[in-house]
Amino acid sequence: MQKELLANPVFAMAAEQFDLVADFLQLPDDLRERCKWPKRLISVAVPIKLDNGVTQVFYGHRVQHHLTRGPVKGGLRFHPSVDLGEVAALAMWMNWKCALMDLPYGGGKGGIACDPRQMSRGELERLTRRFTMEMLPFISPEIDVMAPDMGTNEQTMAWMTDTYSARTGYLVPSIVTGKPIGMQGSAGRTLATGHGVAFLSTNALYKLGISIGSATAIVQGFGNVGSHTAKTLAAYGVKVTGISDASGALWNSCGIDVDALRVYVAEHGVVSGFPGADVIDPQEMLCQPCDVLAPAAMERAITKDIAALLQCRILAEGANGPTTPEADRIIDERGDIFVIPDILCNAGGVTVSYFEWVQNFQRFQWSENEVISKLETMLQKAFEKVTSFADRHKVSQRMAAQSIAVKTVADAKSLRGLFP
Repeated sequence: MQKELLANPVFAMAAEQFDLVADFLQLPDDLRERCKWPKRLISVAVPIKLDNGVTQVFYGHRVQHHLTRGPVKGGLRFHPSVDLGEVAALAMWMNWKCALMDLPYGGGKGGIACDPRQMSRGELERLTRRFTMEMLPFISPEIDVMAPDMGTNEQTMAWMTDTYSARTGYLVPSIVTGKPIGMQGSAGRTLATGHGVAFLSTNALYKLGISIGSATAIVQGFGNVGSHTAKTLAAYGVKVTGISDASGALWNSCGIDVDALRVYVAEHGVVSGFPGADVIDPQEMLCQPCDVLAPAAMERAITKDIAALLQCRILAEGANGPTTPEADRIIDERGDIFVIPDILCNAGGVTVSYFEWVQNFQRFQWSENEVISKLETMLQKAFEKVTSFADRHKVSQRMAAQSIAVKTVADAKSLRGLFP
């Protein structure tokens, strides 16, 4: 029954990746099944009254992949395409991500099928608070800790914190991460994922012997992750020649002024129409020559057709699951592209979320410099661990990262045993 509920191309992709890793690790069948399937699949109806007085029922989902190593951690997204299978895939990837980074978490993910762009602030607040109420039996700082994702932000987390705290009778800041600083959020949380993508990209440039000052980059997506990736790469001295979002793509071979584009997007909401670059087809942009290509938008963006045409030296996966298994095989066969897999490349967000959770328990705030310094130290350690494993076992970076992660979870399950 669970397998039927998870019928979704994104979950099928995550499951295929897991099966390849389980084969490589030669996991026993009983342990393999326990590691693969989520512990809990939660779906709820979320009725709210819209501003026009009409009551509408939305549907929300939360998947808790494993609690073997600690509470589950993962984002909550508001997007029209949200379904249980997609959420389950993202929860699985988050599980491996936390294990790879050695964070005391399992993987979780949630979402509500809605279009936040068509909803008022009041409607979004009512939707968030009602969803939080529906989740109360399944969440706590030691069970499930949510965070912002696509279509949600720090205000969403503030509403969740208030709703949960109203039921306990006291403030519980550790119930979510990604909160506003004024509600005991962490400095550096907003920029963490994009900063991590850029930081690891420069590590890869160094490993390949490419000068940062002469390097070029293309960034797909200009939301929170993509914009901070582009901003940080530009600050390092990398020339960002292509940037896209859902409205279209921009190209400037001399380099796009990322700061000017951020100002433009803050005013207009989209990159389309920015005067400092030419228009280019979004698919063509992905296939232009560059040193770093950072897909930082949706899943399954790099298909087998695009993989054959890529001209990048480094594929830095800022999004979750941006490369399909078919594309992966083509990239592996080519052998000329250094992949920074998603569970490593975009792990900056959950790592700083962990820092925020720790600060909340300590009731002590770290400075942004402390947060970013700790983040870079952990990312550097994980990068070296993955590249060393890949070199030692003669496998791809993705296989190396996922093997380390899956083995970490499998070992923990073996140590805990199976309760009768």
